[in-house]
Amino acid sequence: MTLTPLIAVHITAATAAVVLGPMVLWTRRGHSAHPAPPPRTRLHRALGYAWVTLMLMTAVSAIFIRDFGLPNIAGYTPVHLLIPLVFGILFLAFRALLRGRVRTHRRMMLGLYISACLVAGAFTLLPDRYLGNLLWHHWLGLV
Repeated sequence: MTLTPLIAVHITAATAAVVLGPMVLWTRRGHSAHPAPPPRTRLHRALGYAWVTLMLMTAVSAIFIRDFGLPNIAGYTPVHLLIPLVFGILFLAFRALLRGRVRTHRRMMLGLYISACLVAGAFTLLPDRYLGNLLWHHWLGLV
């Protein structure tokens, strides 16, 4: 696999989502230590919309990235199952927020960050994957 513009967009959006995610979670409104939640912070909302946009960019670009080297169906590998997961969880998380179920929204967004950013991100660093090959072989010279 080579670095095409599509893969560059996907990697950039995914990396930015991994970096931005903790900031969004850190600026969230409401903490259990406070008797009443503080007013909604503009920073959380702005960073949250940016993070959601990055996640959507990552998921949409992944639709067009095929990998015939791994076990696949028409170029779609098991990691492509994250695409509908991202769309579904984002929809459900915002629906929960619109219904005033902030705790559900928070759990869904945290779960999405952990599963789609951290776990999937860790799998991209395996030596036989594109980024893993770059990291371990070309940049670090270890494998």
